[in-house]
Amino acid sequence: MIRVSPLPVRTLTGAVFGAAVEVAAIVAALALYPSGFGEGRERRGPGSWPVAPSDGAVALPALSTDSPILLVHGLCSNRAIFHIMRRGLRQAGFRRVAVLNYNWLNNDVRGAARLLADQVERVCEDSGHERVHVIGHSLGGVVARYYAQRMGGDARVHTLVTLGAPHTGTLAAALPLPVRAIRQLRPGSDLLAELAEPAPGCGTRFVAFHSDLDELIVPAANARLVHPDLRIRNVPVRAVGHVSLPMHARVVGEVCRVLHDAHDAEPLAAA
Repeated sequence: MIRVSPLPVRTLTGAVFGAAVEVAAIVAALALYPSGFGEGRERRGPGSWPVAPSDGAVALPALSTDSPILLVHGLCSNRAIFHIMRRGLRQAGFRRVAVLNYNWLNNDVRGAARLLADQVERVCEDSGHERVHVIGHSLGGVVARYYAQRMGGDARVHTLVTLGAPHTGTLAAALPLPVRAIRQLRPGSDLLAELAEPAPGCGTRFVAFHSDLDELIVPAANARLVHPDLRIRNVPVRAVGHVSLPMHARVVGEVCRVLHDAHDAEPLAAA
């Protein structure tokens, strides 16, 4: 007779709490979604946006830098998903934060990557910097990776942070939906096969956040980035759902620390 050990109470409690936070994050994302259309400026200020709770207070590192950061959203989303992330980055001292707002219904990964390339050039021209940091959530992480790895974008992207990006695909993309970008996220797709090809000399530093409670990346480990030619750091996150990732205080704080460390180790050059 095989005996199955029960889950530790702490693990079960964390999963339940994380699931509740994910539901709250989905509700918040839906409420904020209309504000993400167009290129209008977002309102800011203490308490402007609901923050997904964390398992403890997160102190954001103090930082004063002009290093530009570009955010890339994913499927069923727009720039509104980054309200919390933008506020956290600004509180951490990053004053130049922009968002690529693209139509995921009309653009596949390669098309969105071309839009990202244009946006990066504009950010570099406006800021006077030669390189940027990029943060990509979900599909946005794959778009940014394609740009950096396959389009020569590593000359512009210093550090790419991905949040719940299906680097080796997700079984959730097997749903019969007529959206090319979704089909490209199926394990074994031609797009993912291209990303698995050699990438010698790619200069971008990759940091991939992956959560054990990510309900849209199936299996959840597929949000880890593994490639022999890339400089990669995989960051495990416990009990944070897919939509919660860019809103969660603990994740936002860690992303700020990652970029703070990247800036200290290898500052971005100004033109």
